[in-house]
Amino acid sequence: MRSLFDRIADRYEFLNGLLTFGMDSSWRRRAVMALALPSGSLVLDVACGTGDVCRELHRQGMRPVGVDFSEGMLRRARTPGPLLQADALRLPFADESFDGCTCAFALRNVADPPALFAEVHRVLRPGGVLSLLEVARPDHPLLALGHRIWFDTMVPLLGGLLSDRAAYEYLPRSTAWLPSPVEIGELAAATGFSSPLHATFSLGVVQVFVARKTSCAPGGGAGEGGGR
Repeated sequence: MRSLFDRIADRYEFLNGLLTFGMDSSWRRRAVMALALPSGSLVLDVACGTGDVCRELHRQGMRPVGVDFSEGMLRRARTPGPLLQADALRLPFADESFDGCTCAFALRNVADPPALFAEVHRVLRPGGVLSLLEVARPDHPLLALGHRIWFDTMVPLLGGLLSDRAAYEYLPRSTAWLPSPVEIGELAAATGFSSPLHATFSLGVVQVFVARKTSCAPGGGAGEGGGR
């Protein structure tokens, strides 16, 4: 997985804009706005890639910190905040370090989603907010058909012509590992978050989940785990 993202880092942002018809920037903006945090808040962006969400956090007055496991992505990142190469399942931060956390289009790439929720919960302060942005598939039959043709056929074709075909063939396949909205709600609740608010937009092709840290992690106090 790491080598896959290293290979596509050079053209990652260009293809994001091309394959989403330029809508990806508005999706990130909405995910950051959904945090509803005051200016100056310290926000962790998990799986930050080349820093596009970090830049949006900065534009909205927050202090971003980005982590990603891909060295290639981090080398090409453009962001005013600090960046670290790290595993999202073992974040190198002390407990209760951040006011908020964003994670864009990465949940389906995580081997252990419950562990990700637990780590994010650990590093958030009480009342901290998680905004999780992900792909979705429209419910309407005609929209679903058009989306399937574009996402499952054209995205791998164009990605293969302009970057790495194997990586862009993986992209639509990876949605099979994405938990459903109900499962994400259950994961959040089991970890000590409020039931996430869930919204879809852009005709149902993207979704956002917003949850707040409301309790200590099950099975221990908020201070367990320490910095890593």
